[in-house]
Amino acid sequence: MRLVVQVKLLPTPEQGAALEATLRAVNTAACHVSRQAHEQRTFRNYDLRKHTYTQIKDGYGLAAQAAQHVIKKVADAYATLHANIRAGNLGKVGSARRVRAESTSIAFRADAAQPFDDRCLSWQIAARTVSIWSVTGRLKNLRFTASAEQLKTLSAHRKGESDLLYRDGMWFLIATCDMPDPRIKDPDAFLGVDLGIVNIATTSTGSRHCGKGLNAVRHRQRELRRRLQAKRTKSAKRLLKKRRRAEARFAANTNHVIAKQIVTEAERTGNGIALEDLHGIRDRVRLRKPQRVTLHTWSFHQLGRFIAYKAARTGVALVHVDPAYTSQGCSACGHVDKRNRPNQETFRCTSCGFAEHADVNAARNIAARGVTDWAVSHAA
Repeated sequence: MRLVVQVKLLPTPEQGAALEATLRAVNTAACHVSRQAHEQRTFRNYDLRKHTYTQIKDGYGLAAQAAQHVIKKVADAYATLHANIRAGNLGKVGSARRVRAESTSIAFRADAAQPFDDRCLSWQIAARTVSIWSVTGRLKNLRFTASAEQLKTLSAHRKGESDLLYRDGMWFLIATCDMPDPRIKDPDAFLGVDLGIVNIATTSTGSRHCGKGLNAVRHRQRELRRRLQAKRTKSAKRLLKKRRRAEARFAANTNHVIAKQIVTEAERTGNGIALEDLHGIRDRVRLRKPQRVTLHTWSFHQLGRFIAYKAARTGVALVHVDPAYTSQGCSACGHVDKRNRPNQETFRCTSCGFAEHADVNAARNIAARGVTDWAVSHAA
């Protein structure tokens, strides 16, 4: 299982200037490689290396290994772009967005993250320092801060590349850690999880994680952005920049808390977790214009990822099930009817009379499908 550990760097002013110059140099070189790749229609790492390695190594003052990583970063970026085009994520053939993506080269911000391997970056975990290559020479004794758990994970499992990242005036290193996969425990039953907007997550045991607070924060942030953007003053722009990631941080923290509670409950009871497969829901659902903002800020995918990796770390089984008709079907008798849902929060079966909160009923249906799917996929 692969995880990442993010640590905060504490550079001196001189070290900070060197890191800034390094990111600027490697990303300027990456833009050059990207233009060459786009013009020559050459996107493979090995082919790009033949065309651009000497140019960027000599022209931008990069070390050999740094130049290799710049070329690989460009090749990976184009591989991701082409995969998105093939998957239709950038629109249909001939759409303005897709034409723009296909007709222009990928550009890299001056402060975009840069990968470093063990030849360019060494860790002194006990001393909480790193030594990293820069365009001004090797930076030694560059301090970082991390929790005891992060230090333990780095010492035992760090492997591969680490990314240098500059964000909101702070420097970070994101280290890749390869951890052994824990044995997935055979579940006694499944904990169904219904994901929604009014209730972010509802479990089949009746636990509901209300989305009212998160939606209120999103609305408040949206209104604040609207007012500040209308002002167009320097102070308004400064405040916009300061608060640009506040909503995302709050939403991510909320999802982390909910995911931890769900996985802890499943682990304590010896159950697996059944989640809805909501891939492509934003393309399938048609809503009135006032509702679209709410749908497109719904971070169900992030919550699903958090639950998945936390479950994997603890050996809890996880399955994704088809969500079709889970909100209209009765978890007691199986009867499916639109009239079973008279309103958003009420479920009342028109066949057997069973009544329950609508999200709890859907979560129970998801749990039942989890049992079936697990039995099919793990049949002897």
